[in-house]
Amino acid sequence: MGPSVVVIGNFDGVHPGHAEVLAEAQRLEPDLPLLVVTFWPHPLQVLRPETAPMLLTGLEERIERLSAAGADRVEVVPFTHEFSTWPPERFVAEVLLPLNPARVVVGANFRFGHRAAGNVDTLAELAAGRFEVTALPLVRFNDEDTCSTLIRAALAAGEVGHAAEHLGRPFAFRGVVARGDQRGRVLGFPTANLPVPARHACPADGVYAGWLTRRDHRGAHGEDLPHHAVPERWPAAISVGTNPTFDGVARRVESYVLDRDDLELYDAPVQVEFISRLRGQVRYDSIDALIAQMEVDVALCRERLGLG
Repeated sequence: MGPSVVVIGNFDGVHPGHAEVLAEAQRLEPDLPLLVVTFWPHPLQVLRPETAPMLLTGLEERIERLSAAGADRVEVVPFTHEFSTWPPERFVAEVLLPLNPARVVVGANFRFGHRAAGNVDTLAELAAGRFEVTALPLVRFNDEDTCSTLIRAALAAGEVGHAAEHLGRPFAFRGVVARGDQRGRVLGFPTANLPVPARHACPADGVYAGWLTRRDHRGAHGEDLPHHAVPERWPAAISVGTNPTFDGVARRVESYVLDRDDLELYDAPVQVEFISRLRGQVRYDSIDALIAQMEVDVALCRERLGLG
């Protein structure tokens, strides 16, 4: 393998701070292929699963977004108990050196090796005479350090606008549309239902304005789109929660695409983008009260999305 420039990190969410690390690597070594080293699953999911963070992106989306940010190749290192015992020297010898790095670029808070024994200084010592090391400070927005922890906290509070500021884009939840209770269709608001996996980040329970897009390059009724066509992005009123009016238990993301009752989305992979929080989750005493509130939600959703 020829020389490369390598960046290392978990990169959950692939936010602007992560993108800056990749961009700086490209600026420093514009003639070298950019290789990204990331880890799966999250280290805490292996070492202390009870404290593991909710993930902002799955592995597929992480790789997709890293590639869009400039990665020529993404190396996924399986994080296991055995791997967690490696000292920093073994990490450099068995993960980095086979990639033939001319330079390694990391965030200033980078830690590696058993019990996070290695830091940027350790990496520079181990690199001496073999490759250069560049450490970058955290990106800031409105006097806050952009990091995955801050973004997760914003989502947990339902502050999807704040999360979007630090993600550099609206938070997007991905999944495959499942058959729900089909009450929405009876009520006049058919929804595309996505189960919420236990360890996946999602905004706080409530109702939001946003957008829904198919991810299989198919149209509203499952038809193949022309090769160069851009999939349609539909405005949606989105409910997150357990549907307490009907004594629901499972947490779901339920999206009503405005003014559409003809969509055929069962078993389709979709992406739901959250733009603005409308209200919290409420249990209603009657179906009529629920329908009346849903009509208010839809009107407010149009306003928040700028649809008039």
